[in-house]
Amino acid sequence: MFDGLDAIFLARAQFAFTVSFHFIFPAFSIGLASYLAVLEGLWLKTGKERYLDLFHYWIKIFAVAFGMGVVSGIVMSYQFGTNWSVFSDKAGPVIGPLMAYEVLTAFFLEAGFLGVMLFGMEKVGRKLHYFATLMVALGTFISAFWILSVNSWMQTPQGHIIGANGQFLPGESWWPIIFNPSFPYRLIHTGIAAYLTTALAVGGVGAWHLLKGTGGKHARTMFNMAMGMVLVVAPIQIFAGDEHGLNTLEHQPAKVAAMEGHFDAHPDGAPLILFGVPDSEEETVHYAVEIPKLSSLILKHDLDAPLGGLKDYAKEDRPPVGPVFWAFRIMVGLGFGMLALGLWTALARVRGKLYDWKWMHRLAVVMGPSGFVAVIAGWFTTEVGRQPYTVYGLLRTADSASPLDAPALGASLLAFVVVYFTAFAFGTFYILKLMASPPQSHEEPLEREETGPMRVAGITPGPARQGSGPFPAADEIIRGNRSGSTNEGEDK
Repeated sequence: MFDGLDAIFLARAQFAFTVSFHFIFPAFSIGLASYLAVLEGLWLKTGKERYLDLFHYWIKIFAVAFGMGVVSGIVMSYQFGTNWSVFSDKAGPVIGPLMAYEVLTAFFLEAGFLGVMLFGMEKVGRKLHYFATLMVALGTFISAFWILSVNSWMQTPQGHIIGANGQFLPGESWWPIIFNPSFPYRLIHTGIAAYLTTALAVGGVGAWHLLKGTGGKHARTMFNMAMGMVLVVAPIQIFAGDEHGLNTLEHQPAKVAAMEGHFDAHPDGAPLILFGVPDSEEETVHYAVEIPKLSSLILKHDLDAPLGGLKDYAKEDRPPVGPVFWAFRIMVGLGFGMLALGLWTALARVRGKLYDWKWMHRLAVVMGPSGFVAVIAGWFTTEVGRQPYTVYGLLRTADSASPLDAPALGASLLAFVVVYFTAFAFGTFYILKLMASPPQSHEEPLEREETGPMRVAGITPGPARQGSGPFPAADEIIRGNRSGSTNEGEDK
């Protein structure tokens, strides 16, 4: 069945499939954890119950999304060893410690406080619970910090040395590795994307309930907060994306040429190709709709600035143009759609119609999942644009894979597709079901099933055991002492 396919292609497809599924959930949980912290903080500050109701409403969704993110991420770690063993061997001395830092500083922090955040509101003080919520939010961001540092080093490697056996080894300091040239830009751009994704999802849910006439003040509060976030963050994200693009032009010009669809160099100013059909065989973009010299203005802030093209590189050193070209346009197009929605809601605020304009609410519902699509499109732009390298310019993808046959990779890919679509379809359906239910006044908190003792010894006495221990007589004496009497006293 898979004999005619390339093993490298199947290994890449398998990792792309699993990382695409995984990336959706951390992008949501990073922003949602911070939103929960804001809701709880507003409740503690104002005492308004609607913030507490929304906290209880969204923490249920957060718990499911967080769990699916953890489960889907574990699989990728195994793939480094099974499908990409050569990459793991060569780059492991650099990326291995960074991944370990993510576990030690972020995952342990999240795991340590997650239970308190989810189930502890009625069992610990308000300040301690809020501290736990803040720690979970901080942990999600720290996790993104280390993962993006690893990925950025693979995009713009520095601070390493190459050993005699071809391994990448850390140099004199870890700082150049962690804070490599593209890392600050990627961290800001991806972090903002997570918050924007969450704001659009929350706003979409709020708009849905406004259209349905359910949710009342809770739906209004959700929509108001979310659209305020979109209005502020969308233009910042466009600016951050532009800065990230300039950094990419400096360090990965072939990727930018693929994003722009420039096969030929343009010594006197490059056009911005809005749409077209890239053809790598004929090295052209068919049916191109373009604006003269605008690409040079955007990338170099000069209409006549020269820009290189893909023909400046050997064909084997070029990234796949079609996926990069279209993924980039999907991301940018959705970004401007988010900006348009934010501006529309700003106009509605000025006119006092934020909760009345139904077509604006319909657009917010449509744009609700757009953040997830945009982050996946951005991830494809970044990762496919790095090809044909795993460590840019130093280690090729073809030289990074394990010596596996195509049938084995194809079978495991098929298994992943079946399991992921089955398991995560149920999880996603449950999240959508929770979102479809309107938040209520006095929303019930997330509760832990009572399967064991909830308190440690010394806080409250356990129930008397009727001869249940190994020494029934001793149990009788203990019960007697607790009741203020003894067997001897009772005999008298």
